[in-house]
Amino acid sequence: MAYNEPMLRDGALDGKTFIVTGGGTGLGKSMSKYFLELGANVVITSRKLAVLEETAHELRQATGGKILPIACDVRDYGAIEAMKDKTLAEFGQINGLLNNAAGNFISPTERLSHRAIDTIVDIVLKGTYYTTLALGKHWIEKKQAATVLSIVTTYASTGSGYVVPSAMAKSGVLTMTRSLAVEWAKYGIRFNAIAPGPFPTKGAWDRLFPVEAFPPHLRERFSDHGNVPIKRVGEHQELANLAAYLMSDFSSYINGEVITIDGGEWINGAGEFNHLNEIPTDMWDVIQAAIKSNTRAKKE
Repeated sequence: MAYNEPMLRDGALDGKTFIVTGGGTGLGKSMSKYFLELGANVVITSRKLAVLEETAHELRQATGGKILPIACDVRDYGAIEAMKDKTLAEFGQINGLLNNAAGNFISPTERLSHRAIDTIVDIVLKGTYYTTLALGKHWIEKKQAATVLSIVTTYASTGSGYVVPSAMAKSGVLTMTRSLAVEWAKYGIRFNAIAPGPFPTKGAWDRLFPVEAFPPHLRERFSDHGNVPIKRVGEHQELANLAAYLMSDFSSYINGEVITIDGGEWINGAGEFNHLNEIPTDMWDVIQAAIKSNTRAKKE
């Protein structure tokens, strides 16, 4: 069987209802699709309702599953409570949460304003603990078992230059995962995390790997797979397979773990963006101009 084919048996998630933050695009969309294919009901959230509705229509047509798009800014606790209530009204219960909403870009830290740092930390860390807390309180009150899975990074453990806001925030998410795995196990709530390597998505990769801005002799080195020993990027289905397993009852004895899926990048050179030290200072203006151009083109 090919590595990029579905892994779990049909119906493995029948009767489950999962909330996926950042579920309208990228990896969140891919994981949501597989949850639906396995029989779960899925709620996808982000700030942009139009994007969510388009994704929901697409995934509904592709899978025949039940999917509910709800606009929700994870930095707003009240909005999370409202999203939770809408989910319960639609599906009756919530069985799991996938903390996937994120933001990131590469930059020397001294170039960042405190507001830029706040933006990333608020989405990644505050958004994760707000959503986890709101749902956790609900599950504890209802005496209901549940599963929380968070998408982190390998540099959540090592740190990494040039993505410091993301590294700080993801480290906090990983610490939350390990801490609550112990504290809330008595309530039947499991916590785990996935640390993906390069799994390209259009929006994120325009900000992390604007390869066209690098000199030709550095493009392979700074490409999305340049530090991966098996010399390829991940397939979205590979990540979806792992996420579905960790959200399913098949993984009921796994708690407090972070699982790396990166083709060996972690052991080939921890600190995913540390090699950006090789970029000359004056080249950052070119790189950031390319990032802005990519971002504008995406919006248009």
